[in-house]
Amino acid sequence: MHITEIETLLRGNIGVVRIHTDEGLVGIGQVAPYQAGISIQVLHQMVASRFLGQDPWDVEVLVDRCLRGHYKFTGSFLHRAVAGVDTALWDLLGRLTGQPVAKLLGGVARNRVEVYGSSMVRHTSPQQEVDRLLEAIQNNGFSGVKLRIGEVMGRDDAAAEARTRALVPLARERLGDEVAICADANGGYTAAEAIKVGRMLEDYGYFHFEEPCPFTDLEATRRVADALDIPVAGGEQDYLLPQFRQMIGTGAVDIIQPDVCYIGGISQIKKVAALAEASNVAFTPHCANDSLLQVFTLHVAAAIPGAFQRQEWSIEQTDWTQGIYRSPILEVREGMVELPGAPGWGIELEKTFITTAERAVSRL
Repeated sequence: MHITEIETLLRGNIGVVRIHTDEGLVGIGQVAPYQAGISIQVLHQMVASRFLGQDPWDVEVLVDRCLRGHYKFTGSFLHRAVAGVDTALWDLLGRLTGQPVAKLLGGVARNRVEVYGSSMVRHTSPQQEVDRLLEAIQNNGFSGVKLRIGEVMGRDDAAAEARTRALVPLARERLGDEVAICADANGGYTAAEAIKVGRMLEDYGYFHFEEPCPFTDLEATRRVADALDIPVAGGEQDYLLPQFRQMIGTGAVDIIQPDVCYIGGISQIKKVAALAEASNVAFTPHCANDSLLQVFTLHVAAAIPGAFQRQEWSIEQTDWTQGIYRSPILEVREGMVELPGAPGWGIELEKTFITTAERAVSRL
């Protein structure tokens, strides 16, 4: 069996990949959301030729060769493009064997994955944000939530400070002590300011402090982690394995958060999971929307023993992720999501998406 065709279907922020073989099998994957058109272009120009004609069972070898072969271009878009091919190949192998992808990753560590409700916005007032989180808890039984503080890459943004200092205590007061609350700064602080904010989070019993400093400044993040007792989380923006090795090895983070689609797919995220397990660091993949990324991440969290903490589950409904695929209902009940038992990812593309998306093909 070998790969004969790599097809992409592009609609806005979503780029779906379908891989075809000479035996008629098809696997479904997705490049990273956001600027998906660029990732699709990279896929056809730089990635596809390294997989066409190859055996799908060699997926991890092929991903490694592709990334090493493009050593002069080891940037984010290369990894985002490779993720589309990689995730489609894992789906194909699952369909071939009649097993969910989680089973192919070494076995299912948990059939139900505990998740926390993750807010993705900062435009709300403190009162509005807590109301949204309370509603999510009531509807889905979340035992943990995450809210946004500061400003994205904000350099201690003064305008965001007032919201943060009002939101942090209000959330604890209204959600109660039994709810685990996490805070995500998206690189908004210098190390000195992040330490001040982190101490406030500690005072109110928050669970973790995510990306306190710009991800490009690992030393700043390490300073924050050294100064605080609250666990520091990070890694969603990173994609090179040496970066993850350094983050884990230097103690810059207590919780590692690689993104399946940013890092290059399942073959790459498995390696980060192994690094984390060897260092006894919690593994909580980043998952910011309900595209196919959510499906991929659910399988990973179900399979990796080190994914023992609550996993991220967006509380937002985004228009651009709707109408792409259908699957067994991925529903949060009592704060848990059950892993579908269908082969591969357990999803099928919607016909309207297939017929309306912009199609491109690379062939053998």
